[in-house]
Amino acid sequence: METFCGHGLPSSLYTDRGSHYFRTPKAGDKVDKERPTQVGRALARLGVEHIPAYSPEARGRSERMFSTLQQRLPRELALAGVTDVEAANRFIADVYLQAHNVRFARPPEIAESAFVAADPDQLAEILCIEEERIVGRDNTIVFGRLRLQLPPSPIRHHYVRANVKVRQYPNGSLAVFHGPRRIARYAAEGALGGPPTERNRAA
Repeated sequence: METFCGHGLPSSLYTDRGSHYFRTPKAGDKVDKERPTQVGRALARLGVEHIPAYSPEARGRSERMFSTLQQRLPRELALAGVTDVEAANRFIADVYLQAHNVRFARPPEIAESAFVAADPDQLAEILCIEEERIVGRDNTIVFGRLRLQLPPSPIRHHYVRANVKVRQYPNGSLAVFHGPRRIARYAAEGALGGPPTERNRAA
């Protein structure tokens, strides 16, 4: 989210085949692009090509970077007296990344950015967890341990048996969409977060 908002969208993203990136029916086989993960779904909606790494050289490069971070970061955090996640995130953004880039970054062959500017509001509606649900007979939706009660709607009597999508945002809050229309918002614990927004959205 920070990269896409700060720099824009890349044409493609080259990653390993970790289970958060791709579904692989059998270890070592090709990834299943017909059943995308949440990451794959989001990248597809953004128009970013997602390329899985298969060669040992490609995997080795990413693993070396992970090794560098895993060895250096814990020591740097300890030396800085960092003891919680929020402080760690601030330290990484404000201190560590700058020092890391000074040491390891290399200038690009072409200086002009290839990133494409993105609308932060659109990104917020895509870079989230999104799952399909069918509304129950009591006009509720089960999402994890929560049962979300849909509020009265000015455009229809109920949504019983309707197919909807539930989006869970990074801050834990939720929203329910019927087609392009957001029909309800909820706090992380499931409390209804105000009246439904009945305006059409492109997201």
